[in-house]
Amino acid sequence: MAPDAAAAAAAGKKRKRYLPHNKPVKKKGSYPLRPGVQGFFITCDGGREHQASREAFNILESFYEELVHGENPGAKGLPKKPMNTKITFDSSSSEDEEDDEEEQQEEAEEKEDKKHKTEEKDNDDDANCGNETEAKSDAPKIDDPHAEAVDKADDDKGEVENKADEPPAMKECSKTDPPPTCDSKEKVEQKSIDRLIEEELEELGDKTKRRFLKLDSGCNGVVFVQMRKKDGDKSPKDIVHQIVTSAASIRKHMSRFILRILPIEVSCYASKEEISRAIKPLVEQNFPAETQNPQKFAVLYEARANTGVDRMEIIDAVAKSVPAPHKVDLSNPDKTIIVEIARTVCLIGVIEKYKEFSKYNLRQLTSRKA
Repeated sequence: MAPDAAAAAAAGKKRKRYLPHNKPVKKKGSYPLRPGVQGFFITCDGGREHQASREAFNILESFYEELVHGENPGAKGLPKKPMNTKITFDSSSSEDEEDDEEEQQEEAEEKEDKKHKTEEKDNDDDANCGNETEAKSDAPKIDDPHAEAVDKADDDKGEVENKADEPPAMKECSKTDPPPTCDSKEKVEQKSIDRLIEEELEELGDKTKRRFLKLDSGCNGVVFVQMRKKDGDKSPKDIVHQIVTSAASIRKHMSRFILRILPIEVSCYASKEEISRAIKPLVEQNFPAETQNPQKFAVLYEARANTGVDRMEIIDAVAKSVPAPHKVDLSNPDKTIIVEIARTVCLIGVIEKYKEFSKYNLRQLTSRKA
């Protein structure tokens, strides 16, 4: 037995040496859904989970930015090109016509005056030129060798003085580099922008720094997007409420593959004891025991790929966790407690106006008949 075990251990060590960098091979694809996460429970058509997850990333990012920065993508903006239109009134039309006629007459008179002035000036210039040419032709030419020599000497003396006034030529070694131009500044700015883009791409490529991450639910037609919430960030409930209110008001299709989107604030193992323990902070937040405005609520239960959990047992456990001032009303509830079970994980959330918002179905909200 001992030799066989030693041989097996040696064979295992040999196999590990052939792996890249002596590290185990990582599993490709998304991580499985697990308890203790927050995010969004999304339903879609079967076989369209990948397309629905990509749509969900775009929608969640856009509406998260809208909540943070206060932008409204559905609002109509101002026109890009200004409308240069001339406004005229009936009472002032006759006065405007008379003013236009007077201005045209004045412009015509000014053009005629300028034309006469230019003609007179041209005639005077022609006469002056003719007199000068006649005077030059009448002047006699005198050949004086002494005068030519004096003029040549004066020209040589002027050239020497001009050379003396000129600064000495700079040597090549004394020349300094020119100051930085606009092109060099633009290159520096471009490098800094490129560096910022690279850093942002690195951050997006790092899964540990992403705000939204897809988790494998293990169920057909179900996508779960995890939200890594930090202190001060908006909750999944706020984001989903913004999405459905915008879809109901604009009535514009924002998704092709997504059917329903529900916020998940608590997740635990799918058992009666774990659900009763995990739902307590969520109930205290949405259904306080001491309140003057008791609310009506309902429990929405649905299970996928799990037949070992009793439906009525889970519904009773969730309903009993809500304190007495609040009552159950299945026909017209103010708030709805969502209980979605996917395999062995239970996902819980609280939403408002479930029926008014077409059960949070984006297709029905954006359809014209809704």
